[in-house]
Amino acid sequence: MLKWQLMPPILTTDRFTLQRIEPADQPFIFEGLSHPQVIPYYGVRYDSLEATKAQMDFYETLEREGTGQWWKIISKQSQEALGVIGYYYYQAKHKKAEVGFWLLPRFWKQGVVTEAMPAVIRYLRREKDVHRVEAMVEEGNTASHRLLERVGFLHEGTMRDCEIKDSHFISLRIYSLLSTDPKGL
Repeated sequence: MLKWQLMPPILTTDRFTLQRIEPADQPFIFEGLSHPQVIPYYGVRYDSLEATKAQMDFYETLEREGTGQWWKIISKQSQEALGVIGYYYYQAKHKKAEVGFWLLPRFWKQGVVTEAMPAVIRYLRREKDVHRVEAMVEEGNTASHRLLERVGFLHEGTMRDCEIKDSHFISLRIYSLLSTDPKGL
């Protein structure tokens, strides 16, 4: 059984509460990271609840090492978990971190991440003194491309054929949001 010691803050928006992912959330994480509509553009996927423990270990390691934090996005109205959002690869020396997210498909196109992302960015700015927030998005994931641009991220370029996924090369679009940008929050 995982024993996570740190207690990250609960972040809130008008409609959502961002709460720490706990070991008991493993079935929810499995639901998302095994869902056929979520995993095509996501970097990891799991075929069993037991295998999802690797993702739970990832979250715990980020917290323990101070290099990241992930939250589940909870609807204030229904108290239902909708997806996750967080940061990783935090580097205090360089004042930067990378963000990521996923939602269960039934919550797509409802502005969930558009509302939750600014709360995470504000946290990174105020609590971690982050200047540069990055996001790497697989080419073809147009919904995530548009979402990042909507919340102020700039597309800096594309790393062509930079990773192998399912025995094929994939390209990643690089996005950034600087504290000096107009929407830098």
